[in-house]
Amino acid sequence: MEKTPKSRAMLHAKCPRCRRGKMFEGGMYSFSSNRINIHCPDCRMIFEIEPGYFYAAMYVSYALNIMEGGMICYLTYLITGNSDSPWLYTSAILFGLFALSPVNFRYSRVFLLYWLSPKVHYHPELDKPAIVTESREAVTNLKTTT
Repeated sequence: MEKTPKSRAMLHAKCPRCRRGKMFEGGMYSFSSNRINIHCPDCRMIFEIEPGYFYAAMYVSYALNIMEGGMICYLTYLITGNSDSPWLYTSAILFGLFALSPVNFRYSRVFLLYWLSPKVHYHPELDKPAIVTESREAVTNLKTTT
């Protein structure tokens, strides 16, 4: 059985324990729902390990915003060559960070669970192909209906 690479699971915002279940409902820029699931649909890991756990994601999001703001400032200088107008840089940074806020929302939580949580560990035995997961869900649904 081939394990799912950590970088791929992080990029697709998958559960850090089984690397199969989705951490979030809906798409990243979806207006209907952009919230974290309560638990993993595959392994049933509860994502909010303790009450208020994702408050720490604010610090990760802040670090991401600082890094992205610096990159936006540098790209604005490369594209325009203008170093005189503070309004150009202010508007570019504000627009860019506003556009990247859904990315920061998701990946601050992903980074927190994958890198900064000592209680969360990968379990390769839970990293099974989707066919096994779907059949397990079908059996569970069959048991609940009968």
